[in-house]
Amino acid sequence: MKEALFYENLENQKVHCFLCRHHCEINDGKRGICGVRENRGGTLYTLVYGFPCSHHVDPIEKKPLFHFYPGSKAFSIATVGCNFRCRHCQNHEISQIRKDDGHIYGQRMTPSEVVEGALKSGCKSISYTYTEPTIFFEYALDCAKLSKEKGICNNFITNGYIEQEPLKTIRPYLDGANIDLKSFNHDFYKKVCGAELDNVLASIRTFRSLGIWIELTTLVIPGYNDSEDEFRAITRFIKNDLGTETPWHVSAFYPTYKLTDVSRTPAKTLQRAREIGFEEGLRYVYTGNIPGEDGENTYCWSCKKLVVGRYGYTISEYNIKDGACLFCGAIIDGVGM
Repeated sequence: MKEALFYENLENQKVHCFLCRHHCEINDGKRGICGVRENRGGTLYTLVYGFPCSHHVDPIEKKPLFHFYPGSKAFSIATVGCNFRCRHCQNHEISQIRKDDGHIYGQRMTPSEVVEGALKSGCKSISYTYTEPTIFFEYALDCAKLSKEKGICNNFITNGYIEQEPLKTIRPYLDGANIDLKSFNHDFYKKVCGAELDNVLASIRTFRSLGIWIELTTLVIPGYNDSEDEFRAITRFIKNDLGTETPWHVSAFYPTYKLTDVSRTPAKTLQRAREIGFEEGLRYVYTGNIPGEDGENTYCWSCKKLVVGRYGYTISEYNIKDGACLFCGAIIDGVGM
């Protein structure tokens, strides 16, 4: 165990956690919503420091991050636990441990070993992913500090519920993030995720204001968040609050966990979302979970020619040099393009 960051003591050995926007008040002997931060005698501990449940080498496109060192590899790590309750979670076996017996499982892996693994596997970055990196913040922070010293970048694949001060703390070491904007509907966030939309929007704005490269992902669920009005609301938020250069990924839903009675997302729904994104002025809109679609490719926002061709997680064509389109010279937004 390791003492947690970002909490304060209350009366009767109670603690108040400020790591994420739930602001859990935790009684002695209890855990926060995430299931991995526990109050023991008035001291809040993280139970997952140096104890990942998963680590893999992934293509960065799998995150998905399409404008962050395209074609590179990411050393991906996660611990058990999450501060959301998403009914459609594809990694619920490791994220929703408090729904079972609360058992913390994984294998010992120090921050030095994580960085060593990234170096040996030729990874350009470390991705904190699969569950929610905020809930293993202390571990991610120490890994990120060490990796920066070795020339390795860092990115979060996150639900966007981290508080401002923790995000500012890790900012010097955090280069990019893909943030889920699961819906633009307050009821959806409350009923499906156990969270508040306004808190997610505030967090996304903070990422942007701190200069962290961000891409947003919306998993489109039929009957839940697939209306044209919602697509327009999301794209207008991106355009007005983040900038037209912010990539938006719309991905297909597949029945899983507690939403097995919902059908898969039709390709035409994603195609329409992509059209709306372009209609509203976004430069880059992508369709995901449907390999072979034209929406996997990156086109120059200026001359409209193909600059990055993709099939699934594989890059088939690359027409960018020094961050600029080879055809017209326009700058293609991103990091390491």
